[in-house]
Amino acid sequence: MLYILIPVYNEADNLKTLHDNLIQAMEGQEVTYVFVDDGSADNSPKIIANLFVNQKCYVLGDGSNHGPGYSFNMGFEHILKLDDSDSSTVITIEADNTSDLKILKHMLGISAMGYDLVLASVYAQGGGFDKTSFMRKVLSSVANLLLRFIFDIKVQTLSSFYRVYHISLLRKIKAAQGSLIIEPGFLCMIEILIKAIKAQAQIIEVPMVLYSARRKGKSKMKLISTSFSYVRFLLTNKIK
Repeated sequence: MLYILIPVYNEADNLKTLHDNLIQAMEGQEVTYVFVDDGSADNSPKIIANLFVNQKCYVLGDGSNHGPGYSFNMGFEHILKLDDSDSSTVITIEADNTSDLKILKHMLGISAMGYDLVLASVYAQGGGFDKTSFMRKVLSSVANLLLRFIFDIKVQTLSSFYRVYHISLLRKIKAAQGSLIIEPGFLCMIEILIKAIKAQAQIIEVPMVLYSARRKGKSKMKLISTSFSYVRFLLTNKIK
């Protein structure tokens, strides 16, 4: 079984394109879509329900804004309750169409070779940024460098939402750590990556170009608050 988990926060203008791209990318596959709405004020949950009416789809959320980490954790927990197998696959992507779904079949093929976690990487050879702000590139590069050094991480891209997980890895992390994600904000992806590394996951990166120009509306990441959260994470992280 394939699950696609997508956190959503005020993405009404992006959802039609997202739907069309997903249906095209997953043609012929049996897919369960799990959206977690993070307190959108633009009718995103209703739009999702209407667009995905002919697909197996869940729209979760409690109507409040908690952050992407909270949304991912809710979605992962929901999938683990739906599926008691160790052979399913969970794909995570952004809702704003910046993820290149043309590489998804390639990522799934590599995952099927036995990798526990496949990362779409802008830093892998052949990847990169398309029309991303200079400050965002600097923040990403500096944060990645520090985190890789401090936590002895060998992969290049740490915070991308675009990933393919074996569900067995998610179960292993939860059993070892007691929880998948605690961080409520954008650092959630780094948290679960470090936990995956500590669980001795087999991890590989696939090059991807991040297409910021495809996003309608502004990025939900706030540079200043995210920068402070990186510092706090570096100083206080207690992942076992």
